[in-house]
Amino acid sequence: MTHSRSNADAPREPDVPPYQVVLAETDWGSLQTAFGSGRDLPKVLARLLTPDPKTQVTALSELGEMVGHQNTIYEATAPVAMYVAGILTHPAATTPRPYRNVPIRAALLNWLASTAYDASDEIVSRTEQYFPGYLTPGTIMASFRDLRPMLYRAVSPFLQDSHADVREAAVVAALILTEHPALAEHRDLLAVHARAILDTSSDDPNRRVVWKALEAWGHDVPAPEPFLEERWDWRSYRDGRGDLEPPF
Repeated sequence: MTHSRSNADAPREPDVPPYQVVLAETDWGSLQTAFGSGRDLPKVLARLLTPDPKTQVTALSELGEMVGHQNTIYEATAPVAMYVAGILTHPAATTPRPYRNVPIRAALLNWLASTAYDASDEIVSRTEQYFPGYLTPGTIMASFRDLRPMLYRAVSPFLQDSHADVREAAVVAALILTEHPALAEHRDLLAVHARAILDTSSDDPNRRVVWKALEAWGHDVPAPEPFLEERWDWRSYRDGRGDLEPPF
């Protein structure tokens, strides 16, 4: 892992390792998933790079179950997230999703956002009430949260993507990741992108993330909307399996 500096000599977030390195150098069989070891994960991850969009969507859904079942962060979640972040620039990420003219990159970004939300301050503070020490350094959750600057660096190039779905997914993921104190300097810029989503998006889960982030950062926001009081289970919106059938 290396760090570099911008022209202003300001610290830059670390780069995500190349996805090939993550795949080859991770001892998948030693890592816990929701259903045992992660020995089958390399096969699932490889399917994200196939030219068949249905195969890609199915693989992403499988990953959600294996390393995000019941909104839990497992030992294998971190390297899977690094792999997904690492393929955002891969040509396979431009494949249109089934029955929609939306690049699979939007689904990858939504998956990262969903996973990051499972480790967000909101979820962690709620869990710590029942499991003291949940964030002790070296725990699975603490280690995953330490990856947020690295994941942000992979997501941020898509904040101004030409495709609206990709752009919105990137902004939502970035808003969740910038809860990390080291990313606070990016919040003013993100607030501009966030307001654009709040003004134009009809996606309630995304609007909730935007509203919460702007409020937490001290920005003036509209009065709370009804969906803010509802339980938010992002995976019901984000697993992508609905794209495997034609819309009706």
